[in-house]
Amino acid sequence: MTVIKNPFRPYDEKQETQDGVYSQSELGLANRNNGILLETLKLDITPTGAHYLLNHFDVPILDADSHLLQLTGAFDAPRGLTMRDIRELPTKTMPVTMECAGNGRAGVSPRSHSMPWMYEAVGTSNWTGTELAPIIAAAKPHNNVVEISFTGADYGFDMGEGHYFGRSLTLEQLAELDVMLVYEMNGEPLLPQHGAPLRIIVPGWYGMASVKWLTTIEALTKPYNGFQQVRTYQFRETAEDPGRPIQKIRVKSLMVPPGVPDWSSRKRYVQAGTVELVGRAWSGGGRSIEKVEVKIGGEWYPAEIKPSQDRYAWTKWKRSWNAEPGEHVLRCRATDSEGNTQPLDPPWDIAGFANNSAQKVHVFVE
Repeated sequence: MTVIKNPFRPYDEKQETQDGVYSQSELGLANRNNGILLETLKLDITPTGAHYLLNHFDVPILDADSHLLQLTGAFDAPRGLTMRDIRELPTKTMPVTMECAGNGRAGVSPRSHSMPWMYEAVGTSNWTGTELAPIIAAAKPHNNVVEISFTGADYGFDMGEGHYFGRSLTLEQLAELDVMLVYEMNGEPLLPQHGAPLRIIVPGWYGMASVKWLTTIEALTKPYNGFQQVRTYQFRETAEDPGRPIQKIRVKSLMVPPGVPDWSSRKRYVQAGTVELVGRAWSGGGRSIEKVEVKIGGEWYPAEIKPSQDRYAWTKWKRSWNAEPGEHVLRCRATDSEGNTQPLDPPWDIAGFANNSAQKVHVFVE
């Protein structure tokens, strides 16, 4: 595709925002992308159709029978792999909780003009494929290789710059992470919107690292400078800040909103009496959840947690609540094995990335 220099000016300029008020373009992004149904947090595995979705550009419709993954660049043994070649490699299935780095952006003030996520950009799936490390090793990277880049078939413009979506990992990160080359989600072939026929999964990192519609793996002797690696997905406090890379998921928890909802506000109605509060907690980098607390009536109470048997999958928690008449704001917060605890207020980032502040659920009790 021919690269055109910013044909969209002035339409690509970031718009000023007002808390709680969303532009037509933000509503358009929300219509193309979906979040989890919070009631499905009761399930260990998110139904495929309910798993969150964030696609930057159009969804490529690729033919699995003719799809070819190219290993190129500074390899001694570069090669192309068909889907049949990949399916003949040793198979692995792993449950992984994935979260969008923009999850919670709508709760950061002032917020960035972008996909207006609040809580729902998360999900857990059983991903099936093969381990990536042996494939990289078989291609024999040169001794001076410093990073491996991953490029998808999706092309578009962001901030006026046309590019294929791509990300990279260093050799050290590849050695540390259990990265998978994936072709199935919850026992079925990947759906087009989830990267069919082939993608990578980087467990414990925010979702932008798990490149979809994978076409090229390239061995690089210099750091990758792709748009989605250096121009975005960086923690920045100001527009001039060079930034810090966004990588491991911050500790976080969510509860299933109890009772029944109001149609538009999603505030809850609950009858008085004993109510079981249920939710999930997770953290990145394989860190386990050590504690979950629930705030009821101004006090924090410990929840019962069921430790996950899977390193990269979320943990279930529950707590009984004696719901008394009145208006309540329920909250939950988690602490992981490295002592990281969710903050009550959103951490600041100019783009609203990685907001892991404690959830609020407004409840009216009869």
